[in-house]
Amino acid sequence: MTTKRVIYPPMWLVFGIVTTFVLNEYLPGTRYTSLEGQLIGGVFIVAGLALLVYAGGLFQRAGTNLVPFTEVTTLVTTGVYRFSRNPMYLGMTAVLLGLAITVGATSALAVPAAFVLIIEWRYIRPEEQMLREAFPEEYAHYCASVRRWL
Repeated sequence: MTTKRVIYPPMWLVFGIVTTFVLNEYLPGTRYTSLEGQLIGGVFIVAGLALLVYAGGLFQRAGTNLVPFTEVTTLVTTGVYRFSRNPMYLGMTAVLLGLAITVGATSALAVPAAFVLIIEWRYIRPEEQMLREAFPEEYAHYCASVRRWL
């Protein structure tokens, strides 16, 4: 029996974005704003969004569901999934890191770290167990050759 999740990962991304702006406004800590920071942060944001779109597209082309904890019909191991077992979560993390760098508030750097912890324990670990049960041999081989994040 799987636990129904009311809050899906994209909502955690939205919570992270809102938290970043709240921290930037009300509890920024040390500031490090610069044009270089804006550019570097922008690169992370664009790369994260591109990774999300590309990885999601691979799921759709494989005919499997994007919604966590629903029936999985195919184990996607091609494209960016050859380098990371969780490129969509990695993309969301890159967006949050880019935003934290762009706003230039040290407190905002805690947001991507918190996001990783939440996603790891609330989604990735249970999803991995589900995939182990659905694709025992194939998933074990995949885990042995591809890292969870990078």
